[in-house]
Amino acid sequence: TVIVEKAGEIIPQVVRVVLEKRPGNAKPIRRPTKCPVCKGNIEQEDGGVSLRCINPACPAQLKERLIHFAGRNQMDIEGAGQVLIETLVDEGSLSDYAGLYHLHERRETLIALDRLGEKSIENLLAGIERSKGQPLSRLLAAINIRHVGANTAELLADHFEKMEKIIEAKEEELTQIDGIGPEVAGSIVDFFSEEGPGQAIIKRLERAGVGMKQTRRKPVTDGPLSGKTVVVTGTLESMGRKEAQDLIKQLGGKTAGSVSKKIDLVVYGDSPGSKLEKAQKLGLHTMDEKEFLALIRRGP
Repeated sequence: TVIVEKAGEIIPQVVRVVLEKRPGNAKPIRRPTKCPVCKGNIEQEDGGVSLRCINPACPAQLKERLIHFAGRNQMDIEGAGQVLIETLVDEGSLSDYAGLYHLHERRETLIALDRLGEKSIENLLAGIERSKGQPLSRLLAAINIRHVGANTAELLADHFEKMEKIIEAKEEELTQIDGIGPEVAGSIVDFFSEEGPGQAIIKRLERAGVGMKQTRRKPVTDGPLSGKTVVVTGTLESMGRKEAQDLIKQLGGKTAGSVSKKIDLVVYGDSPGSKLEKAQKLGLHTMDEKEFLALIRRGP
């Protein structure tokens, strides 16, 4: 039995063990010393408690990386779901991101899968082909750079516009971008260093025809959210969180993940949680989904 609190108002954190409720016959839990899937070495992250498998060839890691890569908010490959990816990895037809772009050469393998009909195969291959044209921000979010999510990926893509410039960037240059701190910058540099996996990944994807550029968006100066920083919290009925954030950017605004005095507007849906409470305490402008939709329809 443990006491848990919300760290940073959101992350569950164990505060202490309630020793007086521990059964007398309880036995100590042995921490694993090897990865349960590949039996490779594991290590504890600096300053944390998480144990991580450090074998880059671990099948479990490979599956999760590929599932993430093909996901809706990354490369958005229709038909490349969890079951298909796990099956292709297990039977040796898929071993890296670039392998997705060679599945058209393995049509017989796809046909042999019981769950895929001809129409499903065509949709899958068409989805893979379309994903080659995804903007650089989507690719950066897809390739699993530690600490780089969708928002950071967009900051990088908007600033550099080309993958080769990101690969060459130094920590000092990265930290000059508003929203990128030393930890994130260090992770990016490590990923693309000669010892890291990034350069090899990018070369294989580039050879497969995946786009590596992003056209810088022209600033919207007359949009209803021009110059405003907006936080979206809770569940919206009309659109997903990512769709709402993309719409805000199209209308000239910026998005943020946390509430502070620098925020101009907080848009909330169902179950907004502590972010709405904090916004109200700070006296920030808040708006429900109905008001938000009316604002964007009204325009500047």
